[in-house]
Order: sequence, then structure tokens, then C-alpha cells
Amino acid sequence: MPAPAEGAPTGPGRSTRRQLLLGGAVAGIGAAAAIGADYALNRSNTEENTAPSTPMNGDEKVPFFGAHQAGIDTAAQAHGVFVGLDLNDGVDASALVRLMRILTDDAARLTQGTPALADSEPELALSPARLTVTFGFGPGLVARADSAGPGWLAPLPAFGIDRLQPEFSDGDLLLQVNGDDPLTVAHAARMLLKDARGFATIRWTQQGFRRAYGTERPGTTMRNLFGQVDGTTNPEPGTKDFDQVVWAEDGWLAGGTGAVIRRIRMDLDKWDRLDRSGRDASVGRSIANGAPLTGTKEFDEPDLEAKTAIGFPVIPQFAHIRRARGDDSERIFRRAYNYDERPLGAEVSESGLIFVSYQADIERQFIPMQRRLDELDLLNEWTVPIGSAVFAIPPGCAEDGFIGDSLLS
Repeated sequence: MPAPAEGAPTGPGRSTRRQLLLGGAVAGIGAAAAIGADYALNRSNTEENTAPSTPMNGDEKVPFFGAHQAGIDTAAQAHGVFVGLDLNDGVDASALVRLMRILTDDAARLTQGTPALADSEPELALSPARLTVTFGFGPGLVARADSAGPGWLAPLPAFGIDRLQPEFSDGDLLLQVNGDDPLTVAHAARMLLKDARGFATIRWTQQGFRRAYGTERPGTTMRNLFGQVDGTTNPEPGTKDFDQVVWAEDGWLAGGTGAVIRRIRMDLDKWDRLDRSGRDASVGRSIANGAPLTGTKEFDEPDLEAKTAIGFPVIPQFAHIRRARGDDSERIFRRAYNYDERPLGAEVSESGLIFVSYQADIERQFIPMQRRLDELDLLNEWTVPIGSAVFAIPPGCAEDGFIGDSLLS
């Protein structure tokens, strides 16, 4: 649902953006808003003659307001930008309210194909292409709000396989921007960072991708750069099972979730030297179609008791799917993105996975699984986590509210 137009009431007692923006930022709003209004007027005069005869993916919108934030149970888009921010000194609870009101207002506009209020490039906002913006709170932000977070809202425990780099780890505030068009995503991320620059500084930025829109049928499990299907056992959004795995039920986080973001470097050059049977065994699935080694189709249930003719497990003890599997309480919802950047030195690849998981309780659901993978997972031969961050994703909000109002109000 589009955000209210500039100048329209925004809810009982709700401050205007002019009152919220600080210092010199106010001076530029009038001109920028005028540019946006002028462009919108010109567009409306020509829209009838230029409208396409068939629906365009660029016109597709994901509702912003609701019980949950979009970008979690939304069908995964092709592109993602993840930004971790550190709050500036002196940003207290009242400043956080101003910050989140501003960010919420512009995110609501951008996701509906409407320029941000102070958007100096309004043309770039007009094709939302399923844009979503999701906000997450780190332990530092919750502390600034003079409140308490869930017990799991802290850096993950140290794992032996980790080689964490501070430029990809931790943070007070998460901006997660996803969409099917990279230009739309880049523009939205820039507008939101302009909103936040008086309150916070960038700690890290990570960009990822999946298959382009229309390349595969909706619902196809993504593949990572090893060629593996990635996320076969995900719960299905919209089901009771998904709700139990993902959504928190208590306190200010009710209707929200916990997010783990891990940057995992994948040694593709070393992986190239492994034959097909070794690749299948390392995961416990066929690379060709994702079927478990005891089945024929991707979603066949693995038989972890099956033995070969000479008595060895068909799915090896070190296989990823065996190590990742715990009891019914240790489940997560994966929503990963690939990255591929300029290689270093003589390497052919500098690539990997921006692993993102959502779960109601990180300590109960994610950490036991990660401990097993840390102890014995053959994929550790070709992967190394180099970044790690944990955020509480607050619930969604009503049109007269803002993201985080359950914590900050």
C-alpha cells in the first residue's frame, strides 16, 4: 500500500518529516520534493501513452505495512544489499525514534514505486520490481533504547572454523534491501543511507545475487556457486510450520524474528579439483538435481540409516545434510545470496555465500546446528566463514506507526 503523499496527515500525533530531519538536511527537502512532484506530474501526463500492453515485473509491489516485515516470507528476489551500521555517539532513544520514523517513511514510499521524500533522482524509484526493505536491531541499538533484548541477541559463540573479519561482522542496525532490479535496489539503499547518515556510520556492506527474474520457475531452490541446491529443507512460507520456525511470540519482538548473517568464503579453485562423486558425498545430495544420495528427487526424505553393500553409510557421517539435521526444534529458514568479487592475486575466484537465516530463537535453533557443522562437516574443506552478525528483526507496523515502535514507543 503506498505511503501517504507529502503534506497529507500521517496519523494522530505523528510528526512531519520537516520536524524530524536534523540540521542542514531540512534545507534540501523543499527543492528535492519539488523535483519529485514536478516529475510525478510530467509522468502522469504521459503515462497513458507509454503504458506497456503486457504486465512488467518492474511494476510489481510488495506491501510494506503489516504484522511482519516484508523480505522474510517474501519469495526471494534476484538481488540483495545488506548494510550494517554503527550508531553515532549521542544517539539516544529519542533520536532512534526520529531515525526509524524517517527510515520507515522512505522505505514505505520506495517499495511502492514512489520517490523518497528528498529524492533527487525520483526517476530511479518508479519501478519497484518487488523491492522490500527489512530492518534489524543489533544488541547495541537495543541497549541505546534502554531496553532488553532476547537472550540470544549477542555475537555467536566462537567456532573453530571461523576466520571472522570485523569489516563483515556485528553492527547496531541492519538495512536489508532486496529486489528483482539491481538499479532499484542500489537507489533504495542509497536513499536510506542518506536518511541515516546523521545518526549512524556504515560498518559493512555486502551485495549478493540469485538467478535473474524469469530464469527459473517460481519456487525453484536456489543454487550456490558450488552448483549445489541451497535451501531444500526450508519450511514453506504461509504455513503453520513456517510460523513456528520463524516468528517470535514474546515481548516487543512478537511478530518479528532473529536473523543470522554469515559471510562464507567458498574456495572454488580448490573445489574444481574435486570429482563429481566427492562433491555429492560432501553434501549428501546429488549435485545434478539435489536428491539425497538415498533418493531420486530433491524433496525425497534422506534415509540416514541406509548402508552400502559393504556396510558403510550411503550418506557419509561427514555429509553436510547429516550434520545439519537435528531434532524438530533445530530448524531455520534460509534465504541466502551468492557473491562474486574481484579475485586476489593468482586466484580465479573470490566468491562465496551471504548466508542469511531466520528463526524465532537463535540460541535454540541455530547454534546447536552450527556446532555440529563446526565439529565435522566435509564442506569445511572448501568453505570458511569470514563474517558474522546477529540481529533482532522487529515486527512490521501499521501505517500510522514505524518499524521498531514496539521497542521504542
